[in-house]
Amino acid sequence: MSDPLAAIAELPGVSEAVADARKAVDRLYGHRVLRRKSPEVSARSALRGARASAALEGVDVPLEAIPEATDPVVQGALRVSAELGRLGPTWRSAPRQVLARLHTLAAAGLTENPGRPRAGGEPPDLLDLGAAPGPEESVARVGGLVDLVTGTTAAPALVLAAVVHAELAVLRPFGSVDGVVARAAERLTLVEFGLDPKSLAAVELGHLELGAAYGESLRAYLTGTPEGVATWVRHCASAVTLGVREATAICEAMQRG
Repeated sequence: MSDPLAAIAELPGVSEAVADARKAVDRLYGHRVLRRKSPEVSARSALRGARASAALEGVDVPLEAIPEATDPVVQGALRVSAELGRLGPTWRSAPRQVLARLHTLAAAGLTENPGRPRAGGEPPDLLDLGAAPGPEESVARVGGLVDLVTGTTAAPALVLAAVVHAELAVLRPFGSVDGVVARAAERLTLVEFGLDPKSLAAVELGHLELGAAYGESLRAYLTGTPEGVATWVRHCASAVTLGVREATAICEAMQRG
């Protein structure tokens, strides 16, 4: 199939969910606060996203306590969030390099070989996904993912971002904090492929707010069926919409002063 992502975009309910998320993003970008303060909104969104990603990785720290948090998972999520803006152009041309960098940032202090593909052992399974593919299969599938990111597709950015997230989450290619890397790669894809170029939507928070549906939708994706894959993409569209809601709340709070 020459454009597998385009086929995913045509699955039942996907185009409608993607369109709804697109409309939500467009409404957000019309907010008057963004005329002068979009970098500040992006920074606040990034902080909320890092906190949510750490929570999904099992370390839930209140937002107000994040700046002083010393847990290595939280610190790694913050480092990843801070670096995303500098990795954008490289993501399109050398995604494997970016993934290694993201893991190096996320896993500092947690593993002896940050940024290196796992060579063996069973990685953590926080979402009840079952056994991860072996190292060789994982490397091969990451190669396929690299081809998707560097290739061309008629599919919307959200579909690509959803597949990027899912593949990294189920492959667990590094063997530690792969979820942090997966969610960062999703956000990076939404930014670099044009859905959310200012990185305003706290999509990680959207996944957290959807609760058990996060793991359930990933398990549906793992089935490989059209229904399962569509369930996951629709979940990601909902996460984007919720992330937009959070960004809108940030804008409203800033407007009130």
